[in-house]
Amino acid sequence: MSDKEKNSDLLKIISEHEFFTGLKQDFLEFLASNASHKHLEAGDVLFRQGVHADRFYLMLDGEISVEVPAIQGPSLNLQTLSKGKILGWSWLIPPYRWDFQARVVSSAELIEFDGKAILDQCETDNTFGYDLFKRFTGLMSERLLAARRKMMDQWDPPGFA
Repeated sequence: MSDKEKNSDLLKIISEHEFFTGLKQDFLEFLASNASHKHLEAGDVLFRQGVHADRFYLMLDGEISVEVPAIQGPSLNLQTLSKGKILGWSWLIPPYRWDFQARVVSSAELIEFDGKAILDQCETDNTFGYDLFKRFTGLMSERLLAARRKMMDQWDPPGFA
């Protein structure tokens, strides 16, 4: 498949995804030109908490666990994401470090976006940046609410019923 065909394939997928609905065509084309396919196997870690973040992802297939790593013992699974979900927003907010960890539960196909190039474009084109930022704030809110709920479910201090 040629680069032009790959870009066309990515553009089609991105254009049809609800997260990107309503973006101007040139914005969609820019996103597609800064995206690539990525395949991961079960057990792979997509990103680790605290490490530099410069990417985000659109899940095409598989399952990925968004986790908080523990000092000792297993990580706390906050959410398991699957087909159609957007993963990663830390590339957008200083200090550009992952807030969570993402581990592949079942073999995953993703579209990986170059967050650095996209962030640079957001700085240059404020309309693009604002439109994209509005979309990601909803994602941030959803992810943080899920984290809060999961941690509250797990909270069990001695002496409380």
